[in-house]
Amino acid sequence: MADETAVRFGILGCANISIKLSKAIETAPNATLRAIGSRSLEKGTTFAAEHGLPEEVRIYGSYEAVVEDDEVDAVYVPLPTGLHVAWAVRAAERGKHVLLEKPVAMNVAELDRILEACEAHGVQFMDGTMWVHHPRTAKMKEALSDAQRFGQLKLIHSFMAYNPGPEFINHSIRAKPELDGLGALGDVGWYSIRAILWAVDYELPKSVLAFPGTAFNENGVIISCGSSLHWEDGRSATFHCSFLTYLAFEVTILGSKGSLHLQDLTLPFEENFGCGTFSEASEVDYGKIEPGRWCPKANEHVVETEFTQEVLMVKEFADLVRKIKRGEMKPEKAWPVESRKTQVVLDAVKESIERGYQPVQIGS
Repeated sequence: MADETAVRFGILGCANISIKLSKAIETAPNATLRAIGSRSLEKGTTFAAEHGLPEEVRIYGSYEAVVEDDEVDAVYVPLPTGLHVAWAVRAAERGKHVLLEKPVAMNVAELDRILEACEAHGVQFMDGTMWVHHPRTAKMKEALSDAQRFGQLKLIHSFMAYNPGPEFINHSIRAKPELDGLGALGDVGWYSIRAILWAVDYELPKSVLAFPGTAFNENGVIISCGSSLHWEDGRSATFHCSFLTYLAFEVTILGSKGSLHLQDLTLPFEENFGCGTFSEASEVDYGKIEPGRWCPKANEHVVETEFTQEVLMVKEFADLVRKIKRGEMKPEKAWPVESRKTQVVLDAVKESIERGYQPVQIGS
């Protein structure tokens, strides 16, 4: 149950992800759902009834009404990417804190307009990448930072994919150029890029090179692609994202002394049971090699959590909003910086594809 100082959320749109976030907002102890807006009052009312929203939640037949509601402190925006800049800027101008679904924009120029509006109006910005809020993520960072076990980071590989079928590939919002023109690169590639940047403490690569063989749907939207990223000190990363292959959300990080691997980055398999796992191995374990094995068996770490990662995301965002409202702090800048760096790399991958798979320099 939310307390009396709970941050009051409004949701723009009744997308499927809104189901999960509406429940997360109602579960978080410092948040409450005040309003939801749809393109029609009928659709919003149906959504509220089907998903058991509290009776006190205001249902509006437009996004504008949510943004204009003086009793809404923050908005969650799960609209198609092509609509983000218009509604995120409008929300910021009305003093609403912005939790924006990923990918955050069609390109970094659009994102900069959003971030400038948020900064100008003193509101918090955060993107909807949920996995970074899971306590497993902090535990993995601990492992990567252990020089004795992991050593120096050398290589990262991430594979993010699912196969929703031909109807989705050609007709879904995520596959229409005017709505979500980044396709698989924006939908699941965002996670790979974010994971890579997270592993290197958000140091941008020097160059990006997309792999030949990008697949497009009938509308010219990317449905499968891959890329490599390179740093001046010799570190490298690769990723592949696709709407054409079997479900996979994997990340492998290799160091000079150890490795870290997980198969369920975006949504932990066991999260409903209050935990998340990852595997870690190092040469420190070589003395424990079992007979008949050529390498140490990886250690499986189980990280317990009180809330699911979407609830933790809402909780962390709401905590920042409350502190800003009380005058205890200015909006936290780390979140928009991380979003922008992810978008910069995503843009570079897209540019490399468009330039016939030529390398694209990013720099610092």
